[in-house]
Amino acid sequence: MSRTNTKNDAVESSRIPGEPGIWLFVFGDMMIFAVMFGIFLHYRWLEPELFVQSQATLNTFYGAINVLLLLTSSWFVASAIDRLKHNEAREGTQLLIGGFMCGAGFGIIKILEYSEKIGAGITVDTNTFYLYYYFLTGIHFLHVIIGLFVLGYLIAKARTFDRARNDVSHFESGGIYWHMVDLLWIVLFPLIYLVQ
Repeated sequence: MSRTNTKNDAVESSRIPGEPGIWLFVFGDMMIFAVMFGIFLHYRWLEPELFVQSQATLNTFYGAINVLLLLTSSWFVASAIDRLKHNEAREGTQLLIGGFMCGAGFGIIKILEYSEKIGAGITVDTNTFYLYYYFLTGIHFLHVIIGLFVLGYLIAKARTFDRARNDVSHFESGGIYWHMVDLLWIVLFPLIYLVQ
C-alpha cells in the first residue's frame, strides 16, 4: 500500500461521516420524537386499561415485519455506502435499490394496516390511544416517505458515481437520515405495540 493511500485511509477514518447539518437535523428530530414519546407515556399512565385494550387490537405481526424490513433496508444502505467508498458504483446502486425496496415494503404494510383499522371504524377519534397511534406512526411514515425520495435521489447519483470526482458525504447524509428512520421505528414498535 502506498503512503498516499495510507494517509487517505487515516483521514477517511477520522472524519465524521456526512455533512455537518445532518447531525443537527437528526438531533433536533430525535428530541421532538422524545417529547412525543413522553406525552404518549403520560397518557398511557393516565388511562392504562384503555391503552392495553386498544393495543390488543393492533397487528403485532405487521409491526414486527416492518422492523425487519427497516433493519434490512438500513443494512443495504450502509453496505451501499461502503461499496461507493471503494468506487464500486454498480454494486452500490444495487444495494441502494435493495434498501429502497425494503422501505417501500414498509410503506405497503403500513398502508395495509391503516386500511384495516379505518375499515373497522378505528380512527383518530376512537380514543386517546388511537389518536397517538395514528399521530406517532403517521409522523414516522412521513419520514419514511421523505427517506424513499432521498434514496431515489441517491440511486440516481450512484449510477454515475466516481470516487475520484465525487465524495460520499451526501450518500452518508442520506444514510444517516435513513438510519434515524429505522431507529425511530425500533423505539415506536415496542412502545406502541408491545409495552404494557
